[in-house]
Amino acid sequence: MRSIHQAILFACALACVTPAQAANESVASFYAGRTVTIYPGFAPGGSAALYSEALSRHMSRFIPGNPMMNVQHMPGAGGLTVMNYIANTAARDGTAFSITDRTAAFGPLMGNDNSKFDGRKLTWIGSANIESTTCVIWHTSPVKTIEDAKKHDIVIGASGATASEVVYAKAVNELIGTRFKFVIGYRGSHDTDLAMERGEVQANCGLGWTVVKNRHPSWLAKNEVRLLYQIALSKHPELPDVPLIIDYAKTPEDRRIFEFLFSPQEMGRPFFAPPGVPEERAAALRDAFMATLKDPQFLADATRLGLEVQPLDGAAVQKIVDRMYSTPAATLDRIKKIMNSGT
Repeated sequence: MRSIHQAILFACALACVTPAQAANESVASFYAGRTVTIYPGFAPGGSAALYSEALSRHMSRFIPGNPMMNVQHMPGAGGLTVMNYIANTAARDGTAFSITDRTAAFGPLMGNDNSKFDGRKLTWIGSANIESTTCVIWHTSPVKTIEDAKKHDIVIGASGATASEVVYAKAVNELIGTRFKFVIGYRGSHDTDLAMERGEVQANCGLGWTVVKNRHPSWLAKNEVRLLYQIALSKHPELPDVPLIIDYAKTPEDRRIFEFLFSPQEMGRPFFAPPGVPEERAAALRDAFMATLKDPQFLADATRLGLEVQPLDGAAVQKIVDRMYSTPAATLDRIKKIMNSGT
């Protein structure tokens, strides 16, 4: 009789567990004792690495089961190497996610045969900020205005042919008539910035304004750089006198091309996991990501590192990606021609 009574109580207890509670317990059971690895698509020292390191120190507290977290850098091909890895090779169990160049997800749309994925199928976790990007020219260059950039060659340093600083500058060359050239092979923005200081290159035309003011305040204090233009859909409030390059578009179609290329700025520092991550674990990672980016300890760490935090959840990032993949074919054809032009 007692065993029957106990069985009834056990059954009642099970019935009282909500699906959400059961899923949370399942996620906690999976992550307990495991390690989650964040893969930045660039070398240490750059913004992708700093965001990843800060997340690795705090995000575990918000993931059920509190897994260990580490960072493993996977630089290469302007951030494309890690995206291909996450899309095709990494475990799809929720123990791996990445951050890379914000334009990398759209390589297939630009005719890049090395982009072996569909950006819509990745598991978008969220973005750490909304990016305002600048074209930074070293002070020794004769170029002071956009008109000057049509008359003089400007050498830009970049990590790869698909890196945002190359993608943006190629479009500006084609649509505005500037004369940007490229030196490819730097491991990330940190190395490119050092190359600019050494005089190896003259510009970085894909550098976030937050990076400029927080990581390189001496550049501004000593007038060592010029902000040639902003790469965005609207001006940053701190840069009212720096022109938007999109405003130099000559036709409505040219403007649509810039709008396509600059839309990823809305998801400035996106994190993503492989396709097919179990739904409850993907939800746990997304929730933990957003909770971390609002956490006082994380925010203090971000301030110390000079990182701007404007959280965007995974659903919002997915909408941007889906919108980009719905771009008309005629616009994509022009973009492909621009992106396939020589570097």
